[in-house]
Amino acid sequence: MWYRKWFVLFVIFNLACSLGNSLSNIVNRGKTPISENSTPAITEKSTPATPLEPPVKLAKKQVFVLPGGDPPTLDPHLGGDATSAEYLVEIFSGLMTYDQQLNLIPDLAENYKISDDGLIYTFKIKPSAKFQDGKPIRAKDFQWSFERACDPKTGSSTADTYMGDIVGCRDKLQDKANTVKGVVVIDDLTLQLTIDEPKGFFLAKMTYPTAYVLDRENVASGGKNWFKKPNSSGPFKVEEFSPAENVIILARNENYYRDPKPILERVIYLVDVPVDLMSGYEDDLGLDEKMTYDAVPVGTNNMSRVTDPNNPLSKEFVSANAFSLFYIGFNVHKPPFDDPKIRQAFNLALDKKRLVKLAFQGTVTAANGIVPPNMPNYQNSDVGAYQFDPKRAQALIAESKYQEASELPDITMHVSGAGGYTDPFLESVVESYQKNLGIKVNVEQSDWGEFLDGLNTNTAYQIYQLGWVADYPDPQNFLEVLFHSKSKQNHGGYSNPKVDELLDKARVSAESAVRLKLYQQAEQMILDDAALVPIYFDVDNWLVKPYVKGFMVPPMKIPRLQYISIAEH
Repeated sequence: MWYRKWFVLFVIFNLACSLGNSLSNIVNRGKTPISENSTPAITEKSTPATPLEPPVKLAKKQVFVLPGGDPPTLDPHLGGDATSAEYLVEIFSGLMTYDQQLNLIPDLAENYKISDDGLIYTFKIKPSAKFQDGKPIRAKDFQWSFERACDPKTGSSTADTYMGDIVGCRDKLQDKANTVKGVVVIDDLTLQLTIDEPKGFFLAKMTYPTAYVLDRENVASGGKNWFKKPNSSGPFKVEEFSPAENVIILARNENYYRDPKPILERVIYLVDVPVDLMSGYEDDLGLDEKMTYDAVPVGTNNMSRVTDPNNPLSKEFVSANAFSLFYIGFNVHKPPFDDPKIRQAFNLALDKKRLVKLAFQGTVTAANGIVPPNMPNYQNSDVGAYQFDPKRAQALIAESKYQEASELPDITMHVSGAGGYTDPFLESVVESYQKNLGIKVNVEQSDWGEFLDGLNTNTAYQIYQLGWVADYPDPQNFLEVLFHSKSKQNHGGYSNPKVDELLDKARVSAESAVRLKLYQQAEQMILDDAALVPIYFDVDNWLVKPYVKGFMVPPMKIPRLQYISIAEH
């Protein structure tokens, strides 16, 4: 799914805003008191902390406060970005999910069976599965939800990618059928899905929000903005959705059906508030009642400070490699990037190692390839990358159909942002193209939701800056999803029949060694064609208060709040 370096937005507000109204009204309005008895007992099965942590005495107030982004949507069938997914994975649920160790496990499903030919998946729904209001979840609810996701009227930009394997989904998306043939209700607790060809990663796709179950009556009665008050089924429910007023609050779902049950009473996301993150973490948020952030992402300008072993903050620092790639994408149908020599020149003109070192102080790794090096069961150490070579880049422009940099059309790079603030890394990229190629690159900003809308049109952007974080830990989620000519997430319009052939073979291969080799070959071809400029593989850095137990930094978006508790402090 698409992501952005969202903490930059807080810098924008820090520069552009003053504190203004007290945030105490945001945090405290309309809330019921939290009693000691409202905190469930921690049992062996529902311990939110990691297994190695000793039992802790819980605080009476189980509230977790952290900064959050403004999601383009909370409709799971429409969400396709990491900002939305941060909330969706906690509020809603599906047949399958991932645990803390990234094991793929049944969620609303109790168990499942796969036919010998790998085409039919039969899921048994948990008898205890229910929506937050106590209404039981049955197979027919999944059937309706899948039908809705694949309905062209819903307008999902992700259904084709994550549910298109199900027989009949694409027919319905293309308005060629009224139902999804491959979704069959056997009985109240049995759902059968038939896919078009054997795929080892199909179950992983069932963890994506597009495959989440919804309450039909809730969607029908709630109107266009039903998702602001959803009758959901995840470990948390929406208590308040007011991003325009700087707050999104989730409350514990008392009817949650699976262990571990959530311990936190509330999770308060402060959205784009005009408070410096470090100040809000170390001092207070400017509330009538002294309160701090319980966890914050760490920007590069504070890395040297929080990693200094002589600084007490270093003991609260948590870092983890993400399954993510930050890159510059090209629309290969828009001049001048319809010429592969220009795309190659744009790769060679960037000294990525130097840029990344200066901008991120060595905390991230310059990307040679596309698939993150920490991806399980995949490696491509021999991948050929573009080394910094401005002279060769200039020669490629001379060899292109444009022949001279002055003959190139105007170039505009589209980015997500606000307030006219350009982050230092992007400024360095633009300066590099001016210096090394003699090419001026204009920058056009739009807010995150608008940026994604433009991206999904497949025609709006000439060149853009973006990140992709894995939806499931498999190279297919990068190589096929982003670069197969028939993928709806291939927003650059890249097409190479030989790459498609390799990806098609890898998709159905049951032999891991063969599959690995096919993906390695495809990755190299995509790089040779300069379908993108890989910039760096990302790292998530956080400060977390010592009293926050069970906090983890997963490499992709998975449920994590149900594992967190607040110790007495």
